[in-house]
Amino acid sequence: MANQHNSLAHTRWMCKYHIVFIPKYRRKVIYNQIRKDISGYIVTLCKYKGVDIIEGHMMPDHVHLILSIPPKISVSNFMGYLKGKSSLMIFENHANLKYRFGNRKFWSEGYYVSTVGLNEATVIKYVQDQEKQDIALDKLTEKSITTHSRSRLRQGSFRSTGHRGNRNKLEHLPWQATP
Repeated sequence: MANQHNSLAHTRWMCKYHIVFIPKYRRKVIYNQIRKDISGYIVTLCKYKGVDIIEGHMMPDHVHLILSIPPKISVSNFMGYLKGKSSLMIFENHANLKYRFGNRKFWSEGYYVSTVGLNEATVIKYVQDQEKQDIALDKLTEKSITTHSRSRLRQGSFRSTGHRGNRNKLEHLPWQATP
């Protein structure tokens, strides 16, 4: 798969991109029926433009795609098309989301993109294992938060004063005894 070249009239090409984009406000709304519909919209829109989906995975708060985009289409133009049209399709079929997002903009501005190159297998494995890694990280984070909260209760809480000249200066909170 890494050595598969495509061709246009006067061009042989292999342009693969790892793209990540998120819903507006990074809301965790990509699940159940919406998840199935969004994946269908993305597949349909990619077919319209002649873009091949090599791998894709939807998390509750972001989407990972590995796409093969022809060189006649810029990545930014394609992402504008994909996010714009899919937003319209989402709001057309899920009217309840209009009240949460407003302005018919489901996706946040911007996206992350990197070229895949010849290490395609590594990137595909990363995209496939992303959900497992996020679940493991969430468990680890919850554990460290509870441990950190307990230690802060024992030691006393501090906060930044927030003044322009004293950004790094810590101030003791008034309800605690001075150390």
